[in-house]
Amino acid sequence: MSDGISVDVEDVVGVLTERIEARFDMDMEHLKAAVAAAPTANPDATDIVKWHSHLVAAQAALNRAENDLLTALETQPSEVDDPTMGLAHRVNAAVATRDGRAIIVRWLLDPEALGKKDLAAERPARLRPRTGPAVQTSAPQRPPGTPAPTSASRAGRAVR
Repeated sequence: MSDGISVDVEDVVGVLTERIEARFDMDMEHLKAAVAAAPTANPDATDIVKWHSHLVAAQAALNRAENDLLTALETQPSEVDDPTMGLAHRVNAAVATRDGRAIIVRWLLDPEALGKKDLAAERPARLRPRTGPAVQTSAPQRPPGTPAPTSASRAGRAVR
């Protein structure tokens, strides 16, 4: 694999790792250990560690796909065969996966990101225990003067 590809590819993970370490003022290994020891202590850290792990895995899959493609290209004549095109598609899919996970990590790191304030406001509400039923358990109120359906009218509708 050429140095240009590996350096550019690994920069995505490296840059985001540095941003994570700066935000939490500790290296990734210590942050992972802290999250493993107390996963509910800091939900933001827990989410970031989880998605960083997904990002690292996607990066590893991309590296493998690129290596496989480069190996295949070295043995190809001037025209690329279908299996090699399949490897190229695998690389494209791996790039999309890695980039998607990088976007999530970037979003998690940005406290001003679109939707973050609404999500932060909802989090305490989601953690509170539910006090009532999840669904309506009684029939809805009918407006005055509206007759209730009879069993005969319901049966007639079902037959039609």
